[in-house]
Amino acid sequence: MKAIILAAGQGIRLGTNFPKPLCKITKGKTILDFQVEKLSKKIGFDNILITVGYKKELIMRRFPGLIFVYNHRFQKTKSAKSLLLALKKINDDVICLEGDVYFDEKILDMLLKTKYSCYLVDTKKCGREESKYNLKNGFIWQLSKSNKHPLGEALGIYIIRKKDLDNFRNELESLSENERQDKAIENLTTRNKLKLLPVYVGNYFCQEIDFKSDLKNVRKYVLRKSH
Repeated sequence: MKAIILAAGQGIRLGTNFPKPLCKITKGKTILDFQVEKLSKKIGFDNILITVGYKKELIMRRFPGLIFVYNHRFQKTKSAKSLLLALKKINDDVICLEGDVYFDEKILDMLLKTKYSCYLVDTKKCGREESKYNLKNGFIWQLSKSNKHPLGEALGIYIIRKKDLDNFRNELESLSENERQDKAIENLTTRNKLKLLPVYVGNYFCQEIDFKSDLKNVRKYVLRKSH
């Protein structure tokens, strides 16, 4: 099992002048610190790849020894192309996640024990910015931000099994530069070329950090959990 953390973007909505994954959750640990720590326990430090772009040296200095994939066109492309660059280096099951997601460690156990490719989801009401999903025959279908009647939010962490990698890479290759990786998943699932099992987050905590209010929410959760 490999892991790809997408960390090439800037995170403009948070108003930082450094890569968003380096936002501090606690005094000494960033979003990315928590991600790398939890993934390392499950699959090993050497199996983690991080895509970098904006101010890449800040991330690379913080995690010497990790594998980095540089998207030199990060200013002109969305996450699909960064992910594709990393996937070209992998021929194994892979867990993919955005570099701005904080999650409970137990979530990884739920995802890793599935036999199918899978996506972490919840069943809550979604806002306009969230990626949303429906189901068809028990599998993910219609995964997009524009889904009008969703069952809930797709939470930005998913596994693509080795048998599905070629189709996934080919679909990412076909996307335009301004499309996200979820578009490739939407295309494959609606054409029945990818069986993507929903894994429900349940009572575990998972938060994508897009806005300052999200960051505040995560900090409160981590502080409460530590007491």
